[in-house]
Amino acid sequence: MKNLKLLILSLSICLLLGNLGVSGYSNVEPCQRSRCNNCHEKFLYRHVRPNTPLTTDRNEWEKYLRGKNDCSRPTQSFLHPKDRERVDAVCSSSGGKRYQGNLCISQSPFTFLTVRSETGTCGVSSVREETKHLILACEVLENRCVPVHFEGNREGINGGGGGGR
Repeated sequence: MKNLKLLILSLSICLLLGNLGVSGYSNVEPCQRSRCNNCHEKFLYRHVRPNTPLTTDRNEWEKYLRGKNDCSRPTQSFLHPKDRERVDAVCSSSGGKRYQGNLCISQSPFTFLTVRSETGTCGVSSVREETKHLILACEVLENRCVPVHFEGNREGINGGGGGGR
């Protein structure tokens, strides 16, 4: 009977922890096995695309988003494709450190473009170049800890120094 109670308590705790993930992502710590097989590819498609405009010109971005039929999110952030290895490194001690929950923060800032548009219309209201430390949800896919979600760093939190998990 004692073992059954302990087993039920352990299962309850596991279920509770599984539901406490950050921003709808299931893991409570970075670099845990992902339940989503294509989350990293989806992250790359949303934030580290080849051939994105390198300008803050709203017309150029509107044309780009319309061409990709990607008008569903009012705020989108795009990192430069040349930074892909650095972006992936945020999920390791060489480029990031644990922030909170399953989020890691980069040790150094990144420069990226944030595009704001009217949902569904592709009407771009602003394009802003920002330089901030990245906050990314990190999970294990194919035996590698990789980013699966871009979390906004509204307060401009600095993740420099140290590292590790």
